[in-house]
Amino acid sequence: MAHRRSFLLMCGTVAATALAVTSCGSDSLSGAPSSPGSTGSPTSSAAAPSADTSLQDSLPQALKDSGVLRVGTNAEYPPNEYLEGGEVAGLGIDVMNAVAAKLGLETEYTNAPFDSLIIGVAANRYDAAVSSFTINEERKKEVNMVSYFEAGSQWATLADNPSGLDPASPCGKRVAVQTGTVQADEDLPARNKECVDAGKPAIEVLTFSSQQDATAALVANRVDATVADSPIIAYAVKQTNGQLEAVGDVYDSAPYGIVIPKDQPELAEAVAEALKALEEDGTYAQVLQKWGNEDGAIDDFAVNP
Repeated sequence: MAHRRSFLLMCGTVAATALAVTSCGSDSLSGAPSSPGSTGSPTSSAAAPSADTSLQDSLPQALKDSGVLRVGTNAEYPPNEYLEGGEVAGLGIDVMNAVAAKLGLETEYTNAPFDSLIIGVAANRYDAAVSSFTINEERKKEVNMVSYFEAGSQWATLADNPSGLDPASPCGKRVAVQTGTVQADEDLPARNKECVDAGKPAIEVLTFSSQQDATAALVANRVDATVADSPIIAYAVKQTNGQLEAVGDVYDSAPYGIVIPKDQPELAEAVAEALKALEEDGTYAQVLQKWGNEDGAIDDFAVNP
């Protein structure tokens, strides 16, 4: 969607420290929508899809008047959402830009800590958020979620798994994870309970405000493993040129959702209809193919599935 205008309100550098999340303010930066460049990112791009006037008519009046969709993201989760040359890029960003184009809107991005995004949408600081959010019941209590992709969880260790980690029983191991994720909030606590209940050592969980910092901790041998969404682990393994390897199978596959305020059901429905239109015109398949994630395609774009 290279010829559409996009804005990014960037958070300053986030210091990722174990067992803590540091929030930050934001600085403004404007520019063209992200097009991956020289860091091994995909380079193909498709023209922005044409706007659908019937979908435009279904939007809330405030969005019709502004013409801008304010989107929150945590641009530290490559290849789904990240910064490329100071601009947002990634699979999720391309999907969001295509949805906005179909709705006749421009996008204005705010880069913020992951665990602040749903709060921001619920408070109507953002019209939407896209940041690889797995749809679950807890999140649906706070916001509307529109399905657009599917991914599971995956573990990674240093090459050859020197700690002998078994994802099914990581008891006593040091595990890096991004705060606010399903892996941090649901997966690891459940596995840790199994360890403790069996009389085995607890998992030593180190949380980071970005997955990039969690991965860096593994590369530096500060932890034994990291666990994240499967596309993110596959990308990290590829980008570290043999320093890391994926361990175990992908599990707990579930849909990602674009987050919409609970009090904006008409916007949520418009986003779902835009995704259906993008599937029909081929844009959706082109975006997934660009990022090598065709296996994550879904055909049921629903509100709160």
